[in-house]
Amino acid sequence: KNMKSLKKEKLYTVNEVAKMYGVTTHTIRFYTDKGLIPPLKRDKNNNRLFDAECLNWLEGCICLKGCGMSIKDLKHYGELCLTGESTLNERYKMIVKYRDLAKENLTNAQKVLDYAEHKVKHYEDIIKRKTYDNSNPSTWTKSELDCRK
Repeated sequence: KNMKSLKKEKLYTVNEVAKMYGVTTHTIRFYTDKGLIPPLKRDKNNNRLFDAECLNWLEGCICLKGCGMSIKDLKHYGELCLTGESTLNERYKMIVKYRDLAKENLTNAQKVLDYAEHKVKHYEDIIKRKTYDNSNPSTWTKSELDCRK
């Protein structure tokens, strides 16, 4: 063995990993309990320990979950990854599906932000007396009600 393989790899606790990724310890435990981090290690007291490979799996889960991937699909995707290259096309289709969902969510978030920006400007105009106060929702027209335009 070379000298690198003799060097002890850093292992991280659930608390350390949660802080590193800005998620709760509950989220970390949930992902591990669902089997989404297959190379997970445990210490003599059965506490979860994470090495670099575990962190890779976890980061993938967090990112794909952020795209809208369900836990069921995360599990299936992980199983496909472990199966290997023969599943490449199926994994690709899953990633495209969730990329498209993320794009749709981004578009919807932009519409909501645009609406909020419009409302902020409108309130600023009311405060500066550039327009009258029509900020009461009961007086809005239909177009003012729809933030999903």
